[in-house]
Amino acid sequence: MSRAEWAGPGRAPVARSQSPLWGLGLLRSELVTTLRRRRTLALLAVLAAVPILVGIAVKMETGDGSGGRGGGGGPAFITQITNNGLFLVFTALAATLPFFLPMAVGVIAGDAIAGEGNSGTLRYLLVAPAGRTRLLLVKYATTMAFCLIATLVVAVSALVMGALLFPLGDLTTISGTRISLADGLGRALLIALVVAASLIGLAALGLFVSTLTNSGIAAMATTVGLVITVQILDQIPQLHALQPYFFPHYWLSFADLMRDPVYWDDLARNLGLQALYAAVFGSAAWARFTTKDITA
Repeated sequence: MSRAEWAGPGRAPVARSQSPLWGLGLLRSELVTTLRRRRTLALLAVLAAVPILVGIAVKMETGDGSGGRGGGGGPAFITQITNNGLFLVFTALAATLPFFLPMAVGVIAGDAIAGEGNSGTLRYLLVAPAGRTRLLLVKYATTMAFCLIATLVVAVSALVMGALLFPLGDLTTISGTRISLADGLGRALLIALVVAASLIGLAALGLFVSTLTNSGIAAMATTVGLVITVQILDQIPQLHALQPYFFPHYWLSFADLMRDPVYWDDLARNLGLQALYAAVFGSAAWARFTTKDITA
């Protein structure tokens, strides 16, 4: 091909050029390929269904949504959903962050390199002039984009269900102050961005695992297994000295964005920890991938 090169079986042609724009073309092709996979669509469908199920369950429990027989119990976010549907966004993110979102990201990250090796397309990708480093960066950028897309799917689904089932309006923060709906929507968007950023360390870890094997299933299972294992360890009191260094430890710190004023300490620790994990495991993935013998 003179002006385009086939990126492998089942992929769209990618512009072949030495300029950085070629990398953008590869990124666009990788995003399209990832988002078109049935596995990815199934993961996004599950994530979108969680807020729907939570909203319907709360609606049924509270009858007409004005309190009902369930208005006096349950977690604070859930009991406040009946008064303001915007709280469904916060509840859905809190419900999906411990397992569903990490599982989805673990699947995408674990399959990033190993899946290509297993399907025999990795060598096709490496024929391109980008080289291994740029390919790895594209894979990581695609995984981070998926983190954002998956988080926004949860948030948008929750916002739509909250608006359909419950009233929207000014809301009360955790600190007890009242803020406008516009301010609440702004905070909901900021929370979604923080949740997406909370997954970048896991994305780098999954990418590193993906460079260690040519089995996509093994890489995905290992990454998801690590998430579950670390979260279990994070609940063991005897490990309290180590727990601040576990990547999920500060995941739920996004709730501090619902305080007035906002508490930034744990949020900063969370983002700093994710950046550290991204740097360490991203470097490890690069070191492994650039020296790996590609045979498939």
